[in-house]
Amino acid sequence: MSTTAPTNLAEWQALADTLSFETRAYINDTFVDAQRGATLSTVNPATGEVLAEVASCDDADAELATHAARQAFDRGEWSRRAPAQRKATLLELAALMQAHRHELALLDTLDMGKPITSALGDIDGAIGCLRYTAESIDKLYGEVAPTGDQHLGLIVREPLGVVISIVPWNFPLMMTAWKIAPALAAGNSVILKPSEKSPLSALRLAQLSQQAGLPAGVFQVLPGYGHTVGKALALSMEVDCLSFTGSTPVGKQLMQYAGQSNLKRVYLECGGKSPNIIFADCKNLDAAAQHAAAAIFHNQGEVCIAGSRLLVENSIRHAFVEKVVDAAAAMQPGDPLDPQSFMGAMVDDTQYQRVLDYIRQGQEEGATLRSGGQPLDGPGLFIPPPVFDDVPPAMTIGREEIFGPVLSVFGFDTEEEALALANDSDYGLAAAVWSQDIDRIMRVSRKLHSGQVYVNNWAGPDMTVPFGGVKQSGNGRDKSLHSLDEYTEIKTIWMALQTSHLSLSTAGK
Repeated sequence: MSTTAPTNLAEWQALADTLSFETRAYINDTFVDAQRGATLSTVNPATGEVLAEVASCDDADAELATHAARQAFDRGEWSRRAPAQRKATLLELAALMQAHRHELALLDTLDMGKPITSALGDIDGAIGCLRYTAESIDKLYGEVAPTGDQHLGLIVREPLGVVISIVPWNFPLMMTAWKIAPALAAGNSVILKPSEKSPLSALRLAQLSQQAGLPAGVFQVLPGYGHTVGKALALSMEVDCLSFTGSTPVGKQLMQYAGQSNLKRVYLECGGKSPNIIFADCKNLDAAAQHAAAAIFHNQGEVCIAGSRLLVENSIRHAFVEKVVDAAAAMQPGDPLDPQSFMGAMVDDTQYQRVLDYIRQGQEEGATLRSGGQPLDGPGLFIPPPVFDDVPPAMTIGREEIFGPVLSVFGFDTEEEALALANDSDYGLAAAVWSQDIDRIMRVSRKLHSGQVYVNNWAGPDMTVPFGGVKQSGNGRDKSLHSLDEYTEIKTIWMALQTSHLSLSTAGK
């Protein structure tokens, strides 16, 4: 494969023509077909082309993988390896990902339709996550409890055991890194279940992990459906922890599976209906409008933290919505392999039709469609970005997670009204406040029911801060040092000490 970085559509297409796909599951250091021989088709949503037939795992494969993961953990080749040594292996994996950056980005673009520029950013985020977490693991210390001379209380962190990472199709490799990096760094054995809609980059990552030197059984990849292999992994008595990013209904089901089996830990990052609040005193409304449009139209709106609810103070709403419509006009969908395309294709026909149904419902319920919404002709699943104004709080498009490029605009007159609208949701994943009034910023930020609040930006955080939600958006945290807490167990070691009762008169003899 050429090492020259592609710069245009033709060059990305040429690189795509050279790709070959690993399609087998990765179990115990070996690439294998599914035990029962089942496969699933992964399709390029920009063309309708079937890219590959990928192994579709089920309970039989899950049993093999969990057994191998448990054996690997118990052997201690990874779980008891010195943190600095685990760090070195994970940094080698990050280096291999960097060396194959363009290939990995291309796999995600072909598999789920995201623009190649967005995919490159995702890969950079995945590499950064792996490096940050690897570098962190040998800098975390245990604790010594405050005791008297008769005892020593040690508080240590140990790996949990076998961890299942179930990741979504919208950010295939980046979400994978967010899950597996802290779990592996902490010393766990990890089984990755990628989405059946975008499994190709996960299987390529498995090849790179093998090359990096991860021991057998420490990292495995089981492609397949949630109701087959995902369910089997969630019910497994061999699994100690399950980390999931995806829809709220599936998250609830996984919690039930944990209760039905062994009370394994379950960490969830689920849906969102995130409010983006624009106050009239915002200093730069042009910049805010660009951010507001990008917050919902980036990655075709297939983003858990998408700013799908735009709350604008009524005194500026008309003018601001015009700016958002203008910004949206420059964010049209196009060939995902073209670096000039802001939006790509919807991931599959199911999601495509779901979004179109919501657009029709918004129109039928009386919202004002200011732009977009009509699908493009051709083989690809492309939807120009729709902007709905005059959306009342009870309207379906303003309440339900669409997971597509549909923006709903609400008006408000007071800070209290804005907060009430923002918090009137089952979700609490992200929110934003645009204002120059620091007192208002702090009041509103603290009162928003959200796992994260962006002030005068949208989705700006890096690896130093945690990512996650509240309410029905979930309970776990990815990124930052806090993610390592989820994949370790606190152990107390209480030691009784022999103390000396020597007198001063005899101590020096």
